[in-house]
Amino acid sequence: MEASALTSSAVTSVAKVVRVASGSAVVLPLARIATVVIGGVVAMAAVPMVLSAMGFTAAGITSSSIAAKMMSAAAIANGGGVASGSLVATLQSLGATGLSGLTKFILGSTGSAIAAGIARFY
Repeated sequence: MEASALTSSAVTSVAKVVRVASGSAVVLPLARIATVVIGGVVAMAAVPMVLSAMGFTAAGITSSSIAAKMMSAAAIANGGGVASGSLVATLQSLGATGLSGLTKFILGSTGSAIAAGIARFY
C-alpha cells in the first residue's frame, strides 16, 4: 500500500512540474522567428552585393568607382602604393575571393541579432 501511495505522489509531483514548465515556456511567434532568420540571410547576402556595387570585384577594382577613389586616396597617403592589410586591400580581397565561413557566420549572427532587436518593438 505504501509503495503505490509513494508512486502516486511522485507521479502527481512530476505532473505539477510539467504543468509549471510548460506554462512558463517561451513560445516565439512564427513571424518573429522568420524575421530573425531573414535578418541573418540579408546580412550575409548584402555584403558581397555592396562590395561589388562599390567596385571591389573578382576581376579587380572597377574604374571610376568608389573603390577606385579609395585606392587612389590610399596610394597618395602611402607614397604611391596601397599598404597590405589596409581597408582598401582587405575590401578588395573580400571582393575577389568572397567571404569565409567564419565571416558568413559572424555576419549572419549579427544580422539575426539586429533583426531580433528590431522585432522586439513590433
